[in-house]
Amino acid sequence: MKRCRSAVLVATLLVLASCGSSAQSGATRDPDPERRGPQGRLAQFVVQCDLSHVAFDDPLVLPWQPGKSHLHLFFGNNAVDSNPGYSDRLLNANTSCEQRRDTASYWAPALLDPTGRAIEPISLTAYYRPGQGVDHEDIVAYPEGLMLIGGDSASQQSQSTDIVAWSCGTGAAREDAPLQCGASSTLRMIVTFPDCWDGERLTGFGSSAHARYSSVETNGCPESHPVVLPQLTIGIDYPPVDPADLSLSSGGVETAHADFWNVWDQAKLEGEVANCLNRDLVCGVSS
Repeated sequence: MKRCRSAVLVATLLVLASCGSSAQSGATRDPDPERRGPQGRLAQFVVQCDLSHVAFDDPLVLPWQPGKSHLHLFFGNNAVDSNPGYSDRLLNANTSCEQRRDTASYWAPALLDPTGRAIEPISLTAYYRPGQGVDHEDIVAYPEGLMLIGGDSASQQSQSTDIVAWSCGTGAAREDAPLQCGASSTLRMIVTFPDCWDGERLTGFGSSAHARYSSVETNGCPESHPVVLPQLTIGIDYPPVDPADLSLSSGGVETAHADFWNVWDQAKLEGEVANCLNRDLVCGVSS
C-alpha cells in the first residue's frame, strides 16, 4: 500500500496541498520493533499517520478562536479546527492515519528552520502503552472527547526527557534538544502525555489540571487522579536537518509540546485497550 503524503509549501505561511486519503485499513507494522522508549519494552498498540492539515488553530487552548494560535501541524482527523465541539462532524470525518478508525486528532507546533520556514514532517507515530507503575489490567480507554496536553508551551528551560525529547529515528538515545542525525535516519520529536485522569473533566481548558503522569513512586496514579488511561507517546519524524538554530512556532525548542483529542471510533479504541494493553500484548492496530 502506497501511502499518500501531503505536500506542504512554505512561504510566510504553510500551504497544504493534499493528494487525497486512500489508505486502506489493515495491520500497522510496528515502526519501533525494539520498543525502546520512555517505558522500555511494554505492551502497546501503534498507529501511524500522515500530516492532515496545518492551521493557526487550537481547539483545546484557544477554542472558538480561529487563526489566533501559533501554527500547528494536525495529524489524524481531517475536520479538526478551533471548534471544540465533540460531534458527528468529527466522528464521521476522514483521517490521515493508516488505521481508518483512528479518527483522533494529534497536533503540535511546527518545526522551523533558522529562516523561520516550516520543515515538512514525514509522519507521526502514536504509541499507546501502560504508564509507570500501573497494572496493565487497570487501564481503561479514554472517555469520548477527552483532551490532553503533553509538554509545556510556556517552558523557558529544557523539559524532562521523560516528557519531551528528541532522537534520531527510533534510536534509544533521548536528548533535550534536536540533534544531528544521519542521512538514513530522521529527526524525531517525542512527546509523552499524562495517563492518570480525575474521572470528571474532559479538558483542563488549556492546562492538564484534569490529568497527571503516573509514576513508580506513587504506585501508578495518584489518589487525586485515580483513573488509569493508556499513556500516549507520539513521535513526529522530520528529515535530518542541521539542528543549529531550529525553533518551534510556539517559541524555542524548549517549548515543545503536543495535544491529543479523543475522537477515535470509541468501540475500536476500547477493543484495542482490551485486546492489547489489558492482555499485556505488543501489537499493531488491525482492521
